[in-house]
Amino acid sequence: MIERTASPRLGCDLPDRLLVVRAAEGDEDSFAVLVQRHSRSLLTLARCMLGNPQDAEEAVQDAFISAWRHLPEYRHRAEFRTWMYRITVNRCQTMRHRRPPPLPLDTVAEPAAGDAWSQPARTAEQDAVTNALSRALAELDDGQRVCWILREVQGLPYKEIAHVTRTGEQTVRGRLFRARRSLQEAMGPWR
Repeated sequence: MIERTASPRLGCDLPDRLLVVRAAEGDEDSFAVLVQRHSRSLLTLARCMLGNPQDAEEAVQDAFISAWRHLPEYRHRAEFRTWMYRITVNRCQTMRHRRPPPLPLDTVAEPAAGDAWSQPARTAEQDAVTNALSRALAELDDGQRVCWILREVQGLPYKEIAHVTRTGEQTVRGRLFRARRSLQEAMGPWR
């Protein structure tokens, strides 16, 4: 992950718009504030899309590098946050399509017995639910998955999701409806 601490003289309370203008002029401290401000939500998005923390960090780092390189071309048509979501979604989708298919479960070795947990049955059930949700999310098409993550995990409004996905709000609503229905069916046994 890009790690940089903003200069104390640069106020972290400046709006993104001003920080972007400064960063486009080469001010690395302004860009560092933007990275610090938006990293957490972009990592959450990337983890949900890719299912792997290392891949998520790589995707977000690549997204910030791409943003830094293209800042002079940024036209402020959307908020910086929306622009970064778009770049991150694109990077995650590229990584998903280039990734080799997962190994079947019967080819993965059983983990070695570890320390006893205080509530192993509960932990096992929580892990199973999480894995079931991850598999159900992976079964959604890219458009549905992105819309669901941006709405349900990131809490973005429909209009902003439409900007990120470059679609209309009605398309976003339709994708969310289908995604929710599919996830509800897939998660039915876990209710």
